[in-house]
Amino acid sequence: MTHGPGEVVVTGVGLAVPGADTPEALLRRTACPVTGPAPEPFDTAARIGRRGHRYKDRATRLALCAALEALRNAELIPSDGEEVTVPGDSVGVVASSNLGNLDTACLTAAAIAERSAVDLSPMSLPNASSNVIASWVAIRHGLRGPNLMLCNGATSGLDAVHWGATLVAAGRVRRAVVIGVETHNAVVEDLLGRSAGELLDGAAAVVVEGARWAEARGARAVAALGPYERRAGLSGCVEALLPDGAAPGVWFTPERYAEGPAGAVPVPGAVPVPGAVRVPGGVPRYDVTGAVGRASGALGVLQCAAAVGWLARAGAGAGAGASAEAGAASVVEAAGPGAVPDPVPASRQALITSGDDTADAVAGLLLRPTPDRCDSHPARAPLISMECSR
Repeated sequence: MTHGPGEVVVTGVGLAVPGADTPEALLRRTACPVTGPAPEPFDTAARIGRRGHRYKDRATRLALCAALEALRNAELIPSDGEEVTVPGDSVGVVASSNLGNLDTACLTAAAIAERSAVDLSPMSLPNASSNVIASWVAIRHGLRGPNLMLCNGATSGLDAVHWGATLVAAGRVRRAVVIGVETHNAVVEDLLGRSAGELLDGAAAVVVEGARWAEARGARAVAALGPYERRAGLSGCVEALLPDGAAPGVWFTPERYAEGPAGAVPVPGAVPVPGAVRVPGGVPRYDVTGAVGRASGALGVLQCAAAVGWLARAGAGAGAGASAEAGAASVVEAAGPGAVPDPVPASRQALITSGDDTADAVAGLLLRPTPDRCDSHPARAPLISMECSR
């Protein structure tokens, strides 16, 4: 199989979310929100042990749990270890969280104002750094590639996926682990004016990797990244991703979009999007925040994880119907980060959007199915310019 230089795929998914330990489980829980008592908080100690807890805040521990699972799912870390089996400088980290360590930063500032900096613990002070989540993931697993932390509002999670893919497509790294995490505490609840039960306490992670590098190491891709758009409004974003009104297979909507019902329920008629663009009727829509709570900077990564579950389910039922879709409307875009050489019918793609017209911007992404590798022993791919050769 030949891959374009910019083709980026998803090779691993990890979740640290109460009541949903796989993409398929997250999709099911989103489609049929559970009534009754809320699930127990995610037990980070069961996955990363006592060493992973020492001097780390809740958001960092959740991120470590999701990243570890994603790296193991991508077969970059053995089931009984923590160090990656590829060169550490071939792996980057991009994390997204708008509120993750807000409590640490606020409590630290309050302690300094009320007393003095002398009263602060030197062990806890690093947690006040804005990039602490991305840094600890890199330190824990020996990942020496570029390390980025995004705090970018409603679009932050999808922006993180995009920048992870951009690092790969540009040849800076061969793969990147992208994490979205938020937690709730008294500081966050007070800032947002919402109770803990309305807010996410969890994390999601995906490993994005150059298709050629995934194939070279024998890894199986579970999805391919399509185009990404960032626009001022939702209608313009959807129109850019789905020209000519093509209908996607599913729509992962912005957080509480129009306060409509969450779940994979076909909407009678057209689903209105502000402006002239409409997502055609019959397209199921999912709002993952209805199942896990308002997700802020973690939303885009959670949506990608749920979309992987949808693609797996759709792929299992494709069968003989796949050939009939060949003539359906397709989406074709210029080569770039995440570009694929051949058009994929829109009806086989997941449309993901974060943010709405009340926000500063809207981000959108198409996630696509990817075929299994064809060659059991592929030839070694050439090095990309600027990439570490070790």
